[in-house]
Amino acid sequence: MNIQYFLASGFCLLFFSVSEESFSQQSSTLEINRADLLRGANGFERLLGNVEMKHQNSLIYCDSAHFFRAENRAQLFGRVRIKDIEDPITTTSSYAEYNGNTKVAKLRRNVVFTNQQTTLYTDYLDYNRETNIATYFNEGKVVDSTNVLTSERGIYEVNLERITFRQNVVLVNPDYTMKTNNLIYRTIPKTSETKGLTNIVSKEGYKLDAQKGSFYDTQQKQFRFFDGIVETEESRVKAQELFYDEAKAYYEGKDDVRVLNKERQVEVYGDRGKYWENRKYSLVYGNALVRKYFEKDTLFMTADTLISQDSETDTAKYLLAFKSIKLTKTDLAGIADSLVYNYSDSSIRLFQDPVMWNHKSQISADSMVFFIVNEELDRVFMKDKAFAIMSDTLLNFNQMKGREMTGYFKEGQMKRLLIDGNGESLYFALEADTLTQGINRILSANIKLTFNDGAIQKANFGIRPDGKFTPVQKIDEKVSKLVGFNWRIAEKPDRMTIDAWRKPEEIDLGAENLFNIPDVKLEMPSDRQIQEKLMKSNLAPIKKPLNPAIMKDNFL
Repeated sequence: MNIQYFLASGFCLLFFSVSEESFSQQSSTLEINRADLLRGANGFERLLGNVEMKHQNSLIYCDSAHFFRAENRAQLFGRVRIKDIEDPITTTSSYAEYNGNTKVAKLRRNVVFTNQQTTLYTDYLDYNRETNIATYFNEGKVVDSTNVLTSERGIYEVNLERITFRQNVVLVNPDYTMKTNNLIYRTIPKTSETKGLTNIVSKEGYKLDAQKGSFYDTQQKQFRFFDGIVETEESRVKAQELFYDEAKAYYEGKDDVRVLNKERQVEVYGDRGKYWENRKYSLVYGNALVRKYFEKDTLFMTADTLISQDSETDTAKYLLAFKSIKLTKTDLAGIADSLVYNYSDSSIRLFQDPVMWNHKSQISADSMVFFIVNEELDRVFMKDKAFAIMSDTLLNFNQMKGREMTGYFKEGQMKRLLIDGNGESLYFALEADTLTQGINRILSANIKLTFNDGAIQKANFGIRPDGKFTPVQKIDEKVSKLVGFNWRIAEKPDRMTIDAWRKPEEIDLGAENLFNIPDVKLEMPSDRQIQEKLMKSNLAPIKKPLNPAIMKDNFL
């Protein structure tokens, strides 16, 4: 009789002789459906060739198996495949251990865990069928229709369609590459949530970083960063909570928002902010602050609300500021209710009771515009109720007023002043810059004044000026001031004023970034590997046999 037929018949008799009680418990008992050959061994049965086993709703296939019937477990060898009958889950590996009591499969080497469009690759996977949770360690890779994720360790909660990745996590899709150490990925909506440091680089080279985690919808291409920064070639946006919609090129930030226009070297801060990247249009409000960076200096300005427009398609490129305007620079300071900064000609327009200070001068009007050239104050134009006050070397207040004024500056100080319409001037006549002789008061439609260190050096007047000189002995409070005189130096803002409004912390451009950590792992070869390499290269030293006579002499 054929031994294979005999063994197969014995296997069938053994299988069909199981008691009814065993059949009633088959839901928890590991069963044998078929095998080409069955052999007994000490403590277990060997199943050889086309093995098929069953446990609950799972079919188990392999080339061979060791079945520990008493312990209700099996060791599976070669082309292992575990297929769930009801759920779309299939697992393959080179080797596995399956425990029918705990319902845990331990799969090793070339493991592939597939759930519909999501596939997990690893060499070490524990799959608990009771909880439907698969745990991998020592590196794994998850692939779906959109993303590829790798990490050192991971937990796949199948019922929740959720995978938790731990340590050296990398998410790659056609548009972005993300690195972090703690990521939760939901396979159905294809969203990722990270905790702690998270770094992303787009295919265009944009950098998206978060110190305190992020949320990323990989299909909608929407991001939410916590303590996050998004940086492109043209801009840098930062906030404690930062939302970014890639399709709309739209940013929205909350708490400590800052937007840097790299081309203009203008940075805007505030409590809340919105930024449309394509339009280069930003809206920032709540204790807003502007820093305009020059090569040698920086202009600071505060406001309640800031609007910046810098689109290439618009002829007007500007910055608007509303309410509580205060600005300061090394050579000037100013206040106003509202302001317009024109990027094209570096002009700053102030409205509603603006006042500007420059070294020893103070100017005010209903509205004014001043121009910055080569990072220095170049000229200022004042309209309606224009009033200029300059302090000379003796701290006297020289005063000028008129319908319109134009002031010209050199090295940060006013050098010339042109008054056009209803001009009035009051200036102190000095002797050798040390002694006041009296006050000159002149009325003229047009006045041209030249200054040196705050003192009038030269004065030209229009047709038929009306002048009066008051000697020093007759100078009093009324004579020494023009109508409308108001020295408002106490309102002059400085850096302390700016810092009290908002003092931004500088961005740490050298902060930890996971993309700066090399991916290459260098492993030192063993001595055996070195020797084998040398032998292949014919570089290994040749060991000569020792001369027995020499050995004898040495021994004696």
